[in-house]
Amino acid sequence: MEHSLYAILWYFLIYAFLGWCLEVVFCTLRTGRWVNRGFLNMALEPLADRPLALFVGSALLTSALELVTGWALKTLFHTTWWDYSKQKFNLGGYICLKFSLAWGLVGMLAVKVLHPPVNRFVEWMPRPVGLALLVLWMAVFVADVAVTLRTLIGLERDLGELEKVVAALRRGSDTISRNLGDAALAAD
Repeated sequence: MEHSLYAILWYFLIYAFLGWCLEVVFCTLRTGRWVNRGFLNMALEPLADRPLALFVGSALLTSALELVTGWALKTLFHTTWWDYSKQKFNLGGYICLKFSLAWGLVGMLAVKVLHPPVNRFVEWMPRPVGLALLVLWMAVFVADVAVTLRTLIGLERDLGELEKVVAALRRGSDTISRNLGDAALAAD
């Protein structure tokens, strides 16, 4: 299935946001307190009609992403955002079998249940409105990545207005994630 760059960017933003929401809920439930955690579907779409291949593809793709991200954070920025070293069947503490299997199930759910309405939403949105929102959200994403990288590599340069924008985004992010965390704790 072929997708336009427009659709690919929308899928990226939507799934990045939903992944962040999932991470907030998971971390909040795991720790028992609110946690705001910052920081694939189309590669798996061709496997949608083959459940075992979809599960294995989801588990492998997300585990590879988690492995590379964990390694890069540790190697390049000397930081660890998660550690599975106490879990059975782990690889360097970056990935473990339990979460790889969970990612397989989440990937299946995303492709079979979540992606059809997301795709309909992206197709439904009037192109001019979608482009304007896409530019806005991509700018927010790039600003967040810039400030995150600045923090990770310890740059001391003042980013002025960009930092003010990101601070406002962080306050909004905290509000959304706190509400998600509170809802997850209440449901638990």
